[in-house]
Amino acid sequence: MAPVKLYGMTMSWNVTRCVAALEEAGVEYDVVPIDFGAGEHKTPDHLARNPFGQMPVLQDGDFYVWESRAICKYTCRKNKPELLKQGNLKESAMVDVWLEVEAHQYTAALEPVILECLIRPMFGRATDQKIVEDNLVKLKKVLEVYEARLSKCKYLAGDFLSLADLNHVSATACLATTPYASLFDAYPHVKAWWSGLMARPSVQKITALKKPYFQNSV
Repeated sequence: MAPVKLYGMTMSWNVTRCVAALEEAGVEYDVVPIDFGAGEHKTPDHLARNPFGQMPVLQDGDFYVWESRAICKYTCRKNKPELLKQGNLKESAMVDVWLEVEAHQYTAALEPVILECLIRPMFGRATDQKIVEDNLVKLKKVLEVYEARLSKCKYLAGDFLSLADLNHVSATACLATTPYASLFDAYPHVKAWWSGLMARPSVQKITALKKPYFQNSV
């Protein structure tokens, strides 16, 4: 079977979010670089893959999936459904809950910090410290909830690894390259959870992909 193709820049945490799922599911894949700076994401070829002209896009034969979290779910459903706990109503519901929390609470607060601390300086723009501080306040409130949850179970959805954990990996690896890399120190159960994830080959792959862009990557 031919490898699937993942179109996008590995600097993007949306792209490497998909890499974590592909790696964990044991899927053979090729990353096809898309030059954002050159506008390749807006070319007719790429718009045929994703009409919104965004990255990433997964190509599996003649089938295309876009939106990173949808790609991750597709990958797991096809190749490793145990990461979604399909077949167990309550466990799968908890996976869904924490997938939503990741998208709308955790990463929603973390992304502005990454953008201000890492991305804007790459383009010669000043960091807006107020945006950073405001979102760190939000993130710390989220981490208090995570700390309470992870004091009761090893992983977010329960005592089993799931896509809910893996979807945190890419953005959190970016956080580790900012001045706020020690943020988890105040949350021992969160720190233990992250340390456990860091030991996984799929997560090590993410950090390796980010090193060319963020030299201080863990």
